[in-house]
Amino acid sequence: MKEIVVLIGAGFIGQAVARRVSAGRRLLLADLKQENADRAAEVLLDAGFDVETATVNVSQRESVQQLAQRASRLGPITRVIHAAGVSPSQASPATILAVDLYGTALVLEAFGNVIAPGGSAVVIASQSGHRLGALADEQNRALALTPADDLLQLPFLQPGEVKDSLHAYQLSKRGNSLRVMAEAVRWGKRGARVNTISPGIIFTPLARDELTGPRGAGYRRMIERCPAGRGGTPDEVGAIAALLMGPEGTFFTGSDILMDGGVTASYFYGELAPQA
Repeated sequence: MKEIVVLIGAGFIGQAVARRVSAGRRLLLADLKQENADRAAEVLLDAGFDVETATVNVSQRESVQQLAQRASRLGPITRVIHAAGVSPSQASPATILAVDLYGTALVLEAFGNVIAPGGSAVVIASQSGHRLGALADEQNRALALTPADDLLQLPFLQPGEVKDSLHAYQLSKRGNSLRVMAEAVRWGKRGARVNTISPGIIFTPLARDELTGPRGAGYRRMIERCPAGRGGTPDEVGAIAALLMGPEGTFFTGSDILMDGGVTASYFYGELAPQA
C-alpha cells in the first residue's frame, strides 16, 4: 500500500511542494472547487504522479473530517500540505478569519488525529504574520490553544476589533504559526512533525491579484526595496518544504521558516520601516 500525501489547496505553491514530496506516493489533492483540483491533477498526472482529487471546504468541520477519513482509507498518511487560504484582496475580514485561521485549526486537528508515525506536515502561512505588532501573552496562548470551534469567538477577533482584511490576514497568519507550535506537541506523541513556512511575495496568480489590487503599490515597493530585490517562486517554497518534510529535516517541528527576501528585516531595520 502506497503512502498518502494530502495536498489541501490546488494553487501553485501547494503544487510545487507536492512535486517535491509525492514521488512514489499517492497524492490526494483537494480544493474548494473541483475544477481547480482537476486542473492541477491533470498537470501532475502528466508529470508522472499518482493523483486523485477531492473537494474540501476548510472552514467547515464536517468537510475537513471527511477529507481526513477518505485519506486514511487510502493508506498511511505520511505527508500533509496545507496551502489553502484567501488573501486580503480576495475576501472580507470575516471570511479570512474563517478560512485562514479557523480552517487551519481544523486541518491541524483532523490530520493530527490520523497522521502516520514518522509523518510530517507543512502549513503555508505568510510574512504578514511577522509584521503584526506584538500581542499580549494571553492572546498568543488563545490563538495557539483555544479549541478550534471557539476560536472565532475570541474577543479580539470580533468585527469591532478587526476592521480590515489586512489585519484579519495578519492575525490569521500569526495564529497559524502559534497553532502549529502547540500542535507540534500533540503531533509528537504520534511520532509526527508539523511546521509552518511564511513566504513573502511569491509570484502566483494570487500575488498578481495583490500587485494589481488596492495595496499593489506597497507590494511593488516591498519587492524593489527588500534585500533580495525580487519576489520568490513557488519552487523555492517547495525546496524548503521538502527539507522540512524529509529525512534531513527531522529535528524541525513546531518551527516557522520566514522566507521573504528580507522584506521583514527591511521593515524593521531598513528602507521599508514605517515612517514616524
